[in-house]
Amino acid sequence: MNVPQCAVAAVATILFLFPLSAQEKPAGKFGGLMFGDYYWVAGNHNAASENQNGFWFRRIYLTYDRGVSEDFSIRLRFEMNSPGDFATSSKIEPFVKDAYLKWKLSSHQLLVGLSPTPTWDVVERVWGFRPVEKTALDLQKYGSSRDLGIALKGSLDHDKRVKYHLMFANGAGTRSETNKGKKIFLSLGFHPTPFTTLEVYGDWEDRGDPTRYMVQGFAAYKTEKMRVGVQFAHQARSAPNLDDENLEIASVFAAVQLTERTEAFARFDHMFDPAPLGISYIPFDNTAESSNLIIAGFTYSPGKNVYIIPNVEIVLYGEDAGGIEPDPDFIPRVTVYYRFR
Repeated sequence: MNVPQCAVAAVATILFLFPLSAQEKPAGKFGGLMFGDYYWVAGNHNAASENQNGFWFRRIYLTYDRGVSEDFSIRLRFEMNSPGDFATSSKIEPFVKDAYLKWKLSSHQLLVGLSPTPTWDVVERVWGFRPVEKTALDLQKYGSSRDLGIALKGSLDHDKRVKYHLMFANGAGTRSETNKGKKIFLSLGFHPTPFTTLEVYGDWEDRGDPTRYMVQGFAAYKTEKMRVGVQFAHQARSAPNLDDENLEIASVFAAVQLTERTEAFARFDHMFDPAPLGISYIPFDNTAESSNLIIAGFTYSPGKNVYIIPNVEIVLYGEDAGGIEPDPDFIPRVTVYYRFR
């Protein structure tokens, strides 16, 4: 049975295990989202990529949520997307994105299974434009948005102004574990006012002989009409017989609601070091000593849960070891995003 058939079989199994009748309340909820673009690589540091254009899906979710009892619930989510590397020709294949049991413990939650990590969970929610682009750390592969393990999250005070998210996991993301090491994540969030978010984050990962740790700070101000955020992260990577690698990145973004149906946004990311291995949709030149990513656009919502988002991504590079600046990347796109419940 191939991967798509497995996904269909899994959904069919859910429907079989939780049958519904006209008199019964729904046993659970199905939902999902899709977003993709028409893209044009108008300019690129790699001449072979210039003028590439087409349609792709960058994300498809199919989610099933079900309450098992008053205190327990489950989530199963599949993710699918186009390869996006301008070379691979293959079908869109699904994989498991979330699969966890949640136990409510007063103002705390215990999650067991494959669940969201705290690495950029808060930043992504404030940024609010995941259909346009990943957060800076996600884009540059500083970590993973999901991991398999145990997580505890909740509030540390009665007013819910101090929040935490602690996780102990494999460190392998959505993939299987292949070593003895594990990863520990911890975020602490402070909300001194209803409009203000301050977060400090750290993680440490044992990859056998190599180790890796990261620290991050994030601050945001958010109202009904606007939001701004500032982020800085430092990651140290070590490996046997190799020099230690220290990576630093800063990001600042802002969004303003123009009308009931439109919103404008802009973001600036600065990599202080050569870009590590990033995602295939927007590959960075890793020979430049630094790089700047500029994202700008606006959203228009013609109907509930449907968004059309013209946007552009520009990457400007610093000099490489030979004192030459790679050509900039210029990628205009029209993104379409819709979700259902």
